[in-house]
Amino acid sequence: MPRSLFWSRTDTAGAEHAVLDDGPGFAARGTQLAVDPIAYTCRYRLATGPDGAVTSLEVEAEGAGWSRRVRLEHGAGRWRVTTGEQGDLDAALRAAGQPPAGLPGVEDPDRLHDALDVDLGGSPLFNSLPVRRLGLAAAPADLPRTVTVAWVLVPSLEVVPARQVYTPLGPHRVRYASDSFRAELELDDDGLVLRYPGLAERVDAR
Repeated sequence: MPRSLFWSRTDTAGAEHAVLDDGPGFAARGTQLAVDPIAYTCRYRLATGPDGAVTSLEVEAEGAGWSRRVRLEHGAGRWRVTTGEQGDLDAALRAAGQPPAGLPGVEDPDRLHDALDVDLGGSPLFNSLPVRRLGLAAAPADLPRTVTVAWVLVPSLEVVPARQVYTPLGPHRVRYASDSFRAELELDDDGLVLRYPGLAERVDAR
């Protein structure tokens, strides 16, 4: 049976709802709502292979007067990235006193060559991908694992490579680090994030 998960944002007004199909691979479709840096809705569809590596991610983000989309597909050791946009996100950001956004996608997909996982800005679900792929929820403590992810920034949908470090801390706990940022994630029995301090908490695990 598919699972329905809901997180409440703790860093801003917002939430995320995802429906998961945990079969031979992992598939999820979800919706984010948030007001920072401007009000937006973000919808995604995610699929991984049986090994836990991401095979595809489709993301659409929209707000007042603009919309953007990006699709990432991984196969034969390469990423293919396609994008589209309508309206003027930068105008909406300027009106809110925010700096302009980058372009959706990535100019050179080969920059993502080492990435097996993806990360979607503002989403606690996506931190579960490397945790599950590497079996870190039940791994011995204090053995850090470094991964490269294709990080999709929201709401711009710019895609950049990012290095992330995951360190098991004991049952159901993993430390996540990226550059100078650190957070101790609480996980359920399936390696899915229950609590991401400073970002989100799961409020409906049915």
